[in-house]
Parts: sequence; structure tokens; C-alpha cells
Amino acid sequence: MLSSFLRSLPRRIGPTWKPLNFSNPNYVRIPVTQKIEEETMPDYVASRYYPARIGDILKNQYQIVGKLGFGASSTVWLARDMDYRRYLDDELQMYQRIEKGSTNHPGRSAVRSLLDSFNIDGLEDKHRCLVHPPLCESVLTFLHRNPVQRLPPPVLAFTLKRLFLALDYLHRECHSIHADIKADNIMFGVADDSVFDDFIENELHTPCPREEVDGRTIYISQELGTPKEWGAPVLCDFGSAMPGGIEHLEDIQPNIYRAPEVILEAPWTYSVDIWNVGCMISNVLEGGSLFTGHDPESQAYRSRAHLAEMIRLLGPPPPDLLAQGNLSHKLFSDGGDFYAKALLVFLRLVHKMLQWEPAKRSSAKELQQDEWIRKTLRE
Repeated sequence: MLSSFLRSLPRRIGPTWKPLNFSNPNYVRIPVTQKIEEETMPDYVASRYYPARIGDILKNQYQIVGKLGFGASSTVWLARDMDYRRYLDDELQMYQRIEKGSTNHPGRSAVRSLLDSFNIDGLEDKHRCLVHPPLCESVLTFLHRNPVQRLPPPVLAFTLKRLFLALDYLHRECHSIHADIKADNIMFGVADDSVFDDFIENELHTPCPREEVDGRTIYISQELGTPKEWGAPVLCDFGSAMPGGIEHLEDIQPNIYRAPEVILEAPWTYSVDIWNVGCMISNVLEGGSLFTGHDPESQAYRSRAHLAEMIRLLGPPPPDLLAQGNLSHKLFSDGGDFYAKALLVFLRLVHKMLQWEPAKRSSAKELQQDEWIRKTLRE
């Protein structure tokens, strides 16, 4: 899928833009044996991606000027709307539903809008092109650029305010559930066009590295520069969004952000987004995850390990929730006892060491005889 993003203007102004010539041959040629960008995605299938080329003009209106990123089945591009002299970049599913919400709700501006959509023929199939307002960088990228990799509290508070406005709009006005809230799905706006002008000049004079393989070109994504003036953050990426008001049992959310009802395969609704945000806050404020789901036995993410961490923090789940979960019987006894008690015992070991008061921390001698160590060594 090809997605496009553009700056919204009320009407056509002045003469249209002329196409730019991106024929500069001085770019780095990447060997076909080296997998890059979308080729590195699990289960990569080339036909899922529209074979976009820098300089191409879509719908006789949108000229592709550079690649901004990629996902599991789509690529993200910056483009120029030559008719309306505005910039675009590249993502439909829930957008028509979202656009039907009240224009008076303050959260509407905190959700990325859809300006246009159309189908385009690829090598084997049609691809949908979505046109959105351009944005600068995600909260995740902002974090990585920050030496301490934290969001300052005032920035976090403003970002959360905007996020809750967006979710209130989605939940109450659009009856939709985002289901995939994370730092890279919250992006800051751009209040000036200079970053786009600079992006184009760079691509014209120093074309990005690329790989030619099987008749298609795979480009290395380029970052936008830092804008002179930042815009407010908005919630993006509705590829995993679900309609609300109906019963859901699907497995959703990034692993470490999964809500307990999702793990247990119990019915879930709008509130999974709230759980999701609560988990995300730890990452952007403290730099670590509230839950990891890391199983010390398998050294991988496991639902049982994730539930053990939840129980350690929140106590045992209520019987009503367990009664609704299709998978509860695999993780809990009929009496509500957690089967993976060894994980709780392991967390108790950690708790003995992590105490506020130094005097309450167990000694090395005591820890040698800890229940989890003795049981694990016996096995």
C-alpha cells in the first residue's frame, strides 16, 4: 500500500507546480544480495508493496519526492500536490468512520485526518493510496534523539492531554478502538514547510541510496529535518483499529502493552486503549517497560510471564474476569490460583532485593537459600 500525506489548503491558489526532475544518477547502488528496508520485514512479499519510484506522478497530481518509511505491507512517501501546491507524504480502513465524527469535538484535531484516497495499479494487484497531512517525527524518534531518552514531564503532560482528547473523540464520537497505541504512532506536527523544501533539495542534489531488484527499486528512507516550529502531537496509524460497540476477542496490541482481557481472550472494548496508554507512559517517562513478559525459563515473551508481572503489581485478577476468558483455564485453576507459580516465586526473589529501605533488603546469605533458587537448582 502506498500512503500520501499533504498539507491541507482550502482551495487551489495561483499556478500549479511543475514536476521536478529526479534523474540525478549520483546515488549509492546497494547490492541485490543485501536486504534493506521492507525486505527485512518478517514474511516479506514484494507484491504487497506498490513499486513506487521517486519522481513518479500519481493521479496526475501527486509527485513522489522521497521515502520516509515502511511497514508490514506499505511504504511511506513524501509527495508534492502539484494542483494545490502543498506537500504530501504516504497511509484507509477506519478513516471514513473517523471523518464522520463531530467537527466540534476538540479531539478531532488530535487524530490524523484523511484528505484523499484512490487506487493505483501495481505489478500484480491494485494498491490503495491514502493522502494525509504531513507530520514530522514520532514520539519514539524524539525520545531517541534526547540524550536521556525520556520525555520531559511538561512535554509528556501535553502529549497525554492530546492523546486523551484523541481517544475521547475516537471512543465517543467515532465508536472506534485504536488497539495499537505506542510511541511511534504518536507524531508531532510541522508548522512550517521549510523541512519539506530542504528534503527535496537534498534528494535532487544527493539522491538516496537504493537497490534495483526484480524490476523494482527499494530506497533507503530519509528523515525530515528539524522544523523551525513544531506542531501539536496527533494520534496516527489506524491499521489495527476496530469498531466499538461489538464484542471483540482478537489478539491485539504490542506484546508488552497487551491488556489482561486480551491475554485471557476475554471480551474487550474501548478500555484496552486506556490500559495501553498506562503501560506506554512508563516507556516515555522512565525509559523502561512497566511489564516485559520476559520468561526467565524460555528467555522470550510469554503470556504467563506477563500475567505474573501483573499479579505482582496489581494482585490476582478478579474471578469475573477469569470466568470470561477463553484461555483462563490454561493459566488459572478453577479456584483462581495461577498455574505459573514459579514466576511469582521468581518475582518475590527480585522483590527481596528491591526495597526502598536498605535494612529491609535480604542479605546475600539469605538470598542463597531463596525458594526460587533452591527449586530451580533441584530441577
